[in-house]
Amino acid sequence: MERVPRVLVTEAAKQVIDRLREEHGDLMFHQSGGCCDGSAPMCFRNGDFRTGISDVCLGQIHGCDFYMSRSQFEYWKHTQLTVDVTEGRGASFSLEIPLGIRFLIRSRPYTEEEKDRLVPVEEG
Repeated sequence: MERVPRVLVTEAAKQVIDRLREEHGDLMFHQSGGCCDGSAPMCFRNGDFRTGISDVCLGQIHGCDFYMSRSQFEYWKHTQLTVDVTEGRGASFSLEIPLGIRFLIRSRPYTEEEKDRLVPVEEG
């Protein structure tokens, strides 16, 4: 049975990840829960953002772990997330911000058929 990923990434976002990885090394993502930039995927050097027991790992996108707080995951657990990129300056500490672009999330609800095949989340 093929598992359904919880998080995907567009080709445009992959290109930005490659560019950031060249400059900063291994990367990770954490889906922010609000505050300055709303709810946005934030990209950090691997380990620069400390995850803990209040976070879950939804999977990997283009070789980068993707985390979200457990409480926020409760709201998003019924949707598949796709990391994309758009022009514009976000108000966060994410690594892509100086490039004049920002990562964003597109989402869609899982189908009934997909719900039984979801990739399990891992503890942060």
